[in-house]
Amino acid sequence: MIAAIVNAAVIILGSLVGLLLHGKLPERYNDAISKGLGLCTVVIGLSTALKTANMLIVIISVAIGGFIGCLIDIEKWLGRLGTTIESRLSKGEEGSFAKGFVTASLLYCVGAMAIVGSLDAGLRGDYSTIFAKSVLDGVMAIFLTGSCGIGVMASAVTVLVYQGFITLLAGAVEPVLTAAVVTEMSAAGGVLIMGIGLNLIRKEHIPVGNLLPAVLLPIVLTGLFL
Repeated sequence: MIAAIVNAAVIILGSLVGLLLHGKLPERYNDAISKGLGLCTVVIGLSTALKTANMLIVIISVAIGGFIGCLIDIEKWLGRLGTTIESRLSKGEEGSFAKGFVTASLLYCVGAMAIVGSLDAGLRGDYSTIFAKSVLDGVMAIFLTGSCGIGVMASAVTVLVYQGFITLLAGAVEPVLTAAVVTEMSAAGGVLIMGIGLNLIRKEHIPVGNLLPAVLLPIVLTGLFL
């Protein structure tokens, strides 16, 4: 759990720095930085998605995962959770908290480093991957907070619960999360990361939350296609 706690703490620290810087730059600077960050996120997602050993796994995962996600309406529940937290903690612009919370939570949790790093921490006491991820997350939090608001800070709780859960159950899930499975989960997650990046660039919203089940489906599909 130490690694997950450190990761969450660094996100909070980065968010605080982002809050201090927010409002000190003209809007055109914030807009340029936000769109630049979105472009970088798209590139990260694309490079991750292309690491798949079989693109068919990714395509089927996203298609079926999107259907399941829409059926459950995960995006709505994530939005409600963010709005509930916002109503209790934030007095800022309506909806800004939820946007930052959902965007940052998805971005921090769907990548391979969150899964692999948490497994390494739980099985071998190796925190190096999560510590490296923490630095990246902290830097990202600075700029995300500037463009998406204080809700980014609340995503630290999501990271703590998600990565802490994997760390504690590492021994039980290791046989299922083989290297091949993690690669395909990461590739599917890369597609979602691309969606997050496009949401930062465009006004049209991609319901990335409803695509979340796609990250889990490679656990089943990898054995069928590889």
